[in-house]
Amino acid sequence: MSSQGYVPYGWQFADEKVAVYVEKGHRINVFGLISRQNECHWATTQQNIDSTFVWTELEQLSFKIKKETFVILDNASVHQSKIMQQQIPVWQNRGLFLFFLPPYSPQLNIAETLWRKLKTEWIIPEDYLQKDTLFYAVNRCMANIGISLKINFSPFNAN
Repeated sequence: MSSQGYVPYGWQFADEKVAVYVEKGHRINVFGLISRQNECHWATTQQNIDSTFVWTELEQLSFKIKKETFVILDNASVHQSKIMQQQIPVWQNRGLFLFFLPPYSPQLNIAETLWRKLKTEWIIPEDYLQKDTLFYAVNRCMANIGISLKINFSPFNAN
């Protein structure tokens, strides 16, 4: 993990080649929910995140919550699937409520800030060199959200 901020620009000499080498053929997908208090529920997988994966994560979350909890989701097809829609009444009985953002409004989703910080600040380019280093870095970062890694979300202003 780097303590230096992400710099989205740079310079090089005209004849200088700049590259970041990576081990191809491996990826890690992260499903994550974050609150403005930096409470985070997350899971990683090498598989695609499909409706069953999201359903399973929300099902597990529904048994862990101790008070009414609202989960804000975008309108991805995996969030709107039949399996998800059928489970909504069950989750509501457990105190887990789903709220769907309007289409094309990622600026309203605070999880987008999490993904930006993860990709541009918390994971360093060297972490991408090998599958194991990337997986370790992602899991290390996600496990430290709310502990040593915090996002200062600006407070919501109702005015």
